Amino acid sequence: MSAVWDARFRDPASPHTPSYYGKCMIGGILSCGLTHTAVVPLDVVKCNMQVSPEKYKGLLSGLRLVAAEEGTGAAGLLKGWTPTLIGYSMQGLCKFGFYEFFKDTYMNAAGEHNSIAYTGAIWLLASASAEFFADMALCPMEMVKVKVQTSPAGTWPTEFMAAWSQMSAQKAATRYPFGSLVPLWSRQIPYTMAKFFFFERVVQMFYKYVFTQPKSSYDKSTQLGITFASGYIAGVICAIVSHPADTLVSLAGKSANAGKGFGTIAKEFGYGNLLTRGLGTRIIMIGTLTGLQWWIYDSFKSAMGLGTSGGIITCGCPKCQPKKA
Repeated sequence: MSAVWDARFRDPASPHTPSYYGKCMIGGILSCGLTHTAVVPLDVVKCNMQVSPEKYKGLLSGLRLVAAEEGTGAAGLLKGWTPTLIGYSMQGLCKFGFYEFFKDTYMNAAGEHNSIAYTGAIWLLASASAEFFADMALCPMEMVKVKVQTSPAGTWPTEFMAAWSQMSAQKAATRYPFGSLVPLWSRQIPYTMAKFFFFERVVQMFYKYVFTQPKSSYDKSTQLGITFASGYIAGVICAIVSHPADTLVSLAGKSANAGKGFGTIAKEFGYGNLLTRGLGTRIIMIGTLTGLQWWIYDSFKSAMGLGTSGGIITCGCPKCQPKKA
């Protein structure tokens, strides 16, 4: 009697044990926490372009304006860095670690043949499931970050503990801590589905059409270069898919929109503006961010002996084996 196929052990060199998932969670913390914190100045300008387009008209001019009016430190271009680091570290833990877990779970539920035949659907379902929980972990800190970054100078504390306390004290008006969860799901779940699906697919295409030798024959630097390029391409797509909801989250943090529903905010701002305002900056930011996230994640996995992500997947079930003459 043949052994039951288990997706967790499809790669004998790197079995997906609890230790494996734990290491992936740590890789996710480093991946998302460090990269989002590194681009806080871009995020500050992007958020202000979304909520105050009449004042912040472009990336470079916006950077100069924030620096001139509020400085380059934690009260200016770096404001909101602490909730960014905490929130996106927690999000990264769930996003990457849970993705690996859900992917194996859904592959086992589908069986070997179907999990390979419908691998794209499994990527989408696993990434959506992971992000559902990741956004719950992110939402409280994301709300603090957006409020700090979009409030006019002097109207809201920029120091983390003071801003956090005020958000909690005024939760009837700020809707803290989960008031932005639904638009966050609307932004992040499509973003993450695109991020993982297109990353996995582009990696496959690289190894199928460009680097056609077995993946293991390429050194780690080449594999990590493929990781970064695939992540960057996926990031550009992610930015376009998630931009309207991202703009809505930023607008919800504006004091003038306190108490308004998301439908009202969208109608007043204009649906065309939701699609396009600040999109160029977001593409630059998210493309680079996503490429770096995957590179950091895979660098950590490689350092831990887990190998890099993605590649050609083959089915070893009886249906897919060559028939004997």
